[in-house]
Amino acid sequence: MRRTERLFQIIQILRRARGPVTGQHLSEELEVSLRTLYRDMAELIAQRVPIRGEAGTGYVLDSGYDLPPLMLTADELEAAVLGAKWVAARGDDALARGAEDLIAKLSSVVPAELEPVIVDAGVYPVTRFDNRVKDSFDVSLARAAIRHQQKLRIEYADEHGRVSSRTIWPFIVAYWEDVRLVCAWCELRQDFRHFRTDRVIRADLLEERFRERVPVLRARWKAARESERQRSGAGC
Repeated sequence: MRRTERLFQIIQILRRARGPVTGQHLSEELEVSLRTLYRDMAELIAQRVPIRGEAGTGYVLDSGYDLPPLMLTADELEAAVLGAKWVAARGDDALARGAEDLIAKLSSVVPAELEPVIVDAGVYPVTRFDNRVKDSFDVSLARAAIRHQQKLRIEYADEHGRVSSRTIWPFIVAYWEDVRLVCAWCELRQDFRHFRTDRVIRADLLEERFRERVPVLRARWKAARESERQRSGAGC
């Protein structure tokens, strides 16, 4: 690993850490000696990267610091391209267009030596198109509802074709290989429900916001699913 890449990697490690990171941990992850690590840390501090070294505890990157957007390694670019290609193949229409635009933007702004990583990327997602579900509504409405914590009013047909009106609080759009689901709290059922995107007849984004924060809803949903799994296991 070149020194420039290593300096960026140090910042990435500190940025994703939830607390101070020791020099020993950094040197082991980067596979360098402590002496080399200390020189790298001195170089970063000299470049005014806001790193604080706490004696006996470790290094901390002050909040609010970010890297320039083009400072990506080849592995990071390939990860972005692979993910974008999967989304372009399996995402809803608006998200697929966003993925294609992302690849185009990356290829136009990366340094020349990294252009082949995007243009001639050797990574490609394997997907099946013969079983691709066609959305019956604009799924970007559900994603907007999650971002802005707004209620969504839907007309929904179940597996028997019965239609019901629901006001839901979306918190996840799950992209499976053959189906997409909107995970939400349903006001009608007063419980969590999963709605297939090919069975939503109509959807309207409401001005009214739901009262629980999205992370709280997700945590409650995960706890409910875990509790259900435990009950199912106990009954076997």
